Amino acid sequence: MNRKQDQLTTVQAAAFIINYMLGAGILTLPRTTVTAANTPDVWISIILSGLLVMVMGIILVTLCQRFPGKTVFQFTEEITGKWIAYVLGVIIILYFITISAFEIRVMADVTGLYLLEGTPVWAIVMVFMWIGFYLISGGVNSMARLYEIILPITLILFVLAIFLSSDLFEINNLRPVLGEGIMPVIKGLKPTTLAYTGYEIMFVVMAFMKNPEKGKKAMVWGILIPMGIYLITLVMVIGSLSIEGMKTRTWPTLDLMRSFEIEGLVFERFESLLLVIWIMQIFSTSTITHYAASLGCSQLFNKKLLPFMIMLLPIIYIIAMLPENANDTFKLGDAVGYVSIYLFGVIPLLLLLLSMIRKKGGKYN
Repeated sequence: MNRKQDQLTTVQAAAFIINYMLGAGILTLPRTTVTAANTPDVWISIILSGLLVMVMGIILVTLCQRFPGKTVFQFTEEITGKWIAYVLGVIIILYFITISAFEIRVMADVTGLYLLEGTPVWAIVMVFMWIGFYLISGGVNSMARLYEIILPITLILFVLAIFLSSDLFEINNLRPVLGEGIMPVIKGLKPTTLAYTGYEIMFVVMAFMKNPEKGKKAMVWGILIPMGIYLITLVMVIGSLSIEGMKTRTWPTLDLMRSFEIEGLVFERFESLLLVIWIMQIFSTSTITHYAASLGCSQLFNKKLLPFMIMLLPIIYIIAMLPENANDTFKLGDAVGYVSIYLFGVIPLLLLLLSMIRKKGGKYN
């Protein structure tokens, strides 16, 4: 990679994390958390899991700061040796490929259901994949500039759409707080932690930062903003639809948007508005992971980057087309989420401790 050209500011690094996180979780999080906990107290789980992920993210950044200008695919060999680093690198690449395929498939399913009825899934998937390829072929700076445009639009329109549903909000749907004790909150930690998948992109992004000493700042803001969005979403959806009303809904956030309309405005129904900004986020997640997987292949095999971007397209397409229905897609997402907890929650800590013991890597002053 060209360090002189491919450099990111702290804000751009945070934008990578935020745009990665705010994918399918916005639409599915209320249903998965309520199903697991069966109480309205899952908003507490969102806060606790966010703080937990923040700790894991700071550990990951601390590890990366010991190896300035290098991605996880480059510095792991210095810590563990060639073969372990190679195996770990391949696992991370497969993870990024699967995330990219999963996000595109969810996007295609929802778009086909609400916006492009009757359009074949393969057609939607292929169009977005080729547009994504065009973006990532321009490098991280092109990606970062687009994400900086997408992010404020997403935040403003999303908060507007959510709060316009406030007439349906009933505070009693969130009561009683801790009515069944702390255990439901603990049960809600697993699905809420999965929603924070995305902080691991700093394994790659840190190598491009102009000021890598500000990596922890980028990580904290990159998690705090999605935490706020998730918290608002969960509170508004539970307060409007109730616990019982959410259990039978596949896309409760969209159903909330469809349950009201405001006459006289340009948009009288807001699910289309939410879908537009959500498609931008899903596009961001799929392109970030496609680029990360391609860069990993390039650095592991010491070859040019562009051919791997092209080679991964059919692989991502095949994986995206594997699920036969929405339930299969959710199972794929859950499986990848569980892998991420161990892969990026445990491995960075082990690598950090090992690098300290073996005195590998330096530190930023």
